[in-house]
Amino acid sequence: MRGPDDLGRAAYRGRFAPSPTGPLHLGSLLAAVASYADARANRGIWLVRIEDIDRPREVPGAADLILRTLSAFGMHWDEGVVYQSRRTDAYRDALDTLKARGLTYPCGCSRAEVARAGRAGPEGPVYPGTCRSGLRLGRRARTERFRTPPGRLAFEDRIQGRQEQIVTDAVGDFVLRRADGLHAYQLAVVVDDAMQGITQVVRGADLLLSTPRQILLQHALGFGRPGYAHVPLVLDAHGRKLSKSLAAAPVDARDPLPALGAAWTLLGQTPPPADLQADAFWDWAIPMWRIACVPVQTSVACPTASSPRAPDPPGRTSTPE
Repeated sequence: MRGPDDLGRAAYRGRFAPSPTGPLHLGSLLAAVASYADARANRGIWLVRIEDIDRPREVPGAADLILRTLSAFGMHWDEGVVYQSRRTDAYRDALDTLKARGLTYPCGCSRAEVARAGRAGPEGPVYPGTCRSGLRLGRRARTERFRTPPGRLAFEDRIQGRQEQIVTDAVGDFVLRRADGLHAYQLAVVVDDAMQGITQVVRGADLLLSTPRQILLQHALGFGRPGYAHVPLVLDAHGRKLSKSLAAAPVDARDPLPALGAAWTLLGQTPPPADLQADAFWDWAIPMWRIACVPVQTSVACPTASSPRAPDPPGRTSTPE
């Protein structure tokens, strides 16, 4: 029998893809719970990918701690864990393919130069196209950029609704290989989702603005487009994303039920019964999952540490915050 949010897909493949920059906190748990519940409710495959491509930001031991925490919370993956740090050859091959198709170019601009010359965009300075027609005399290549095509790109998000972006206006030509030689997240995530056959991406709303860039790369590389669903971010009392906050305490793997209940309720789902035991949580929760009840907003407030119970379900709004 199909789950309550059946997508009509013969093979649902979802994933949770944390960066190992620290232990799981409530904000990252929210994305894990949503992706796991959606996959299981649709009788799908759920995978874990460690996005450790940015090695300078990695915290030693964080990847193993994340995996142990997921297991302690009853979220078990169906295939081997993929580590981006071991897939450099795949990203290089994809970049070579784009180069051969004339879809990239070398750029000699530093971040400071882009900041001075670019106008403000939703995620920082918009690259002004300085090197699009070739490197300036005496400049060496620092990065490799994607030639962003003109036009409006639209997609339907299963939570946030219809999204539209003119990528040339929002970001311009974006980086695929960084000045330090590492491949950019936008390229790596597209290559890995294709390799793992991902059909549904359920993740945090901080990546909503990145999705059009990833769709452009999927098209350029001949990959299929997965479905997308972006869950709200959890913000602290000062309006900061938990990953950037000193208040982002790790969830307690020894006592998973309070954090599971808080994440579940922040996702707009029916609060779990007061007498529910941790080992029975997912048996109860999966048939109850309704992605249509997830708040249509890009952020929710973190419940206070003194709260004796999970917060009341946040209301749905007609437009993202």
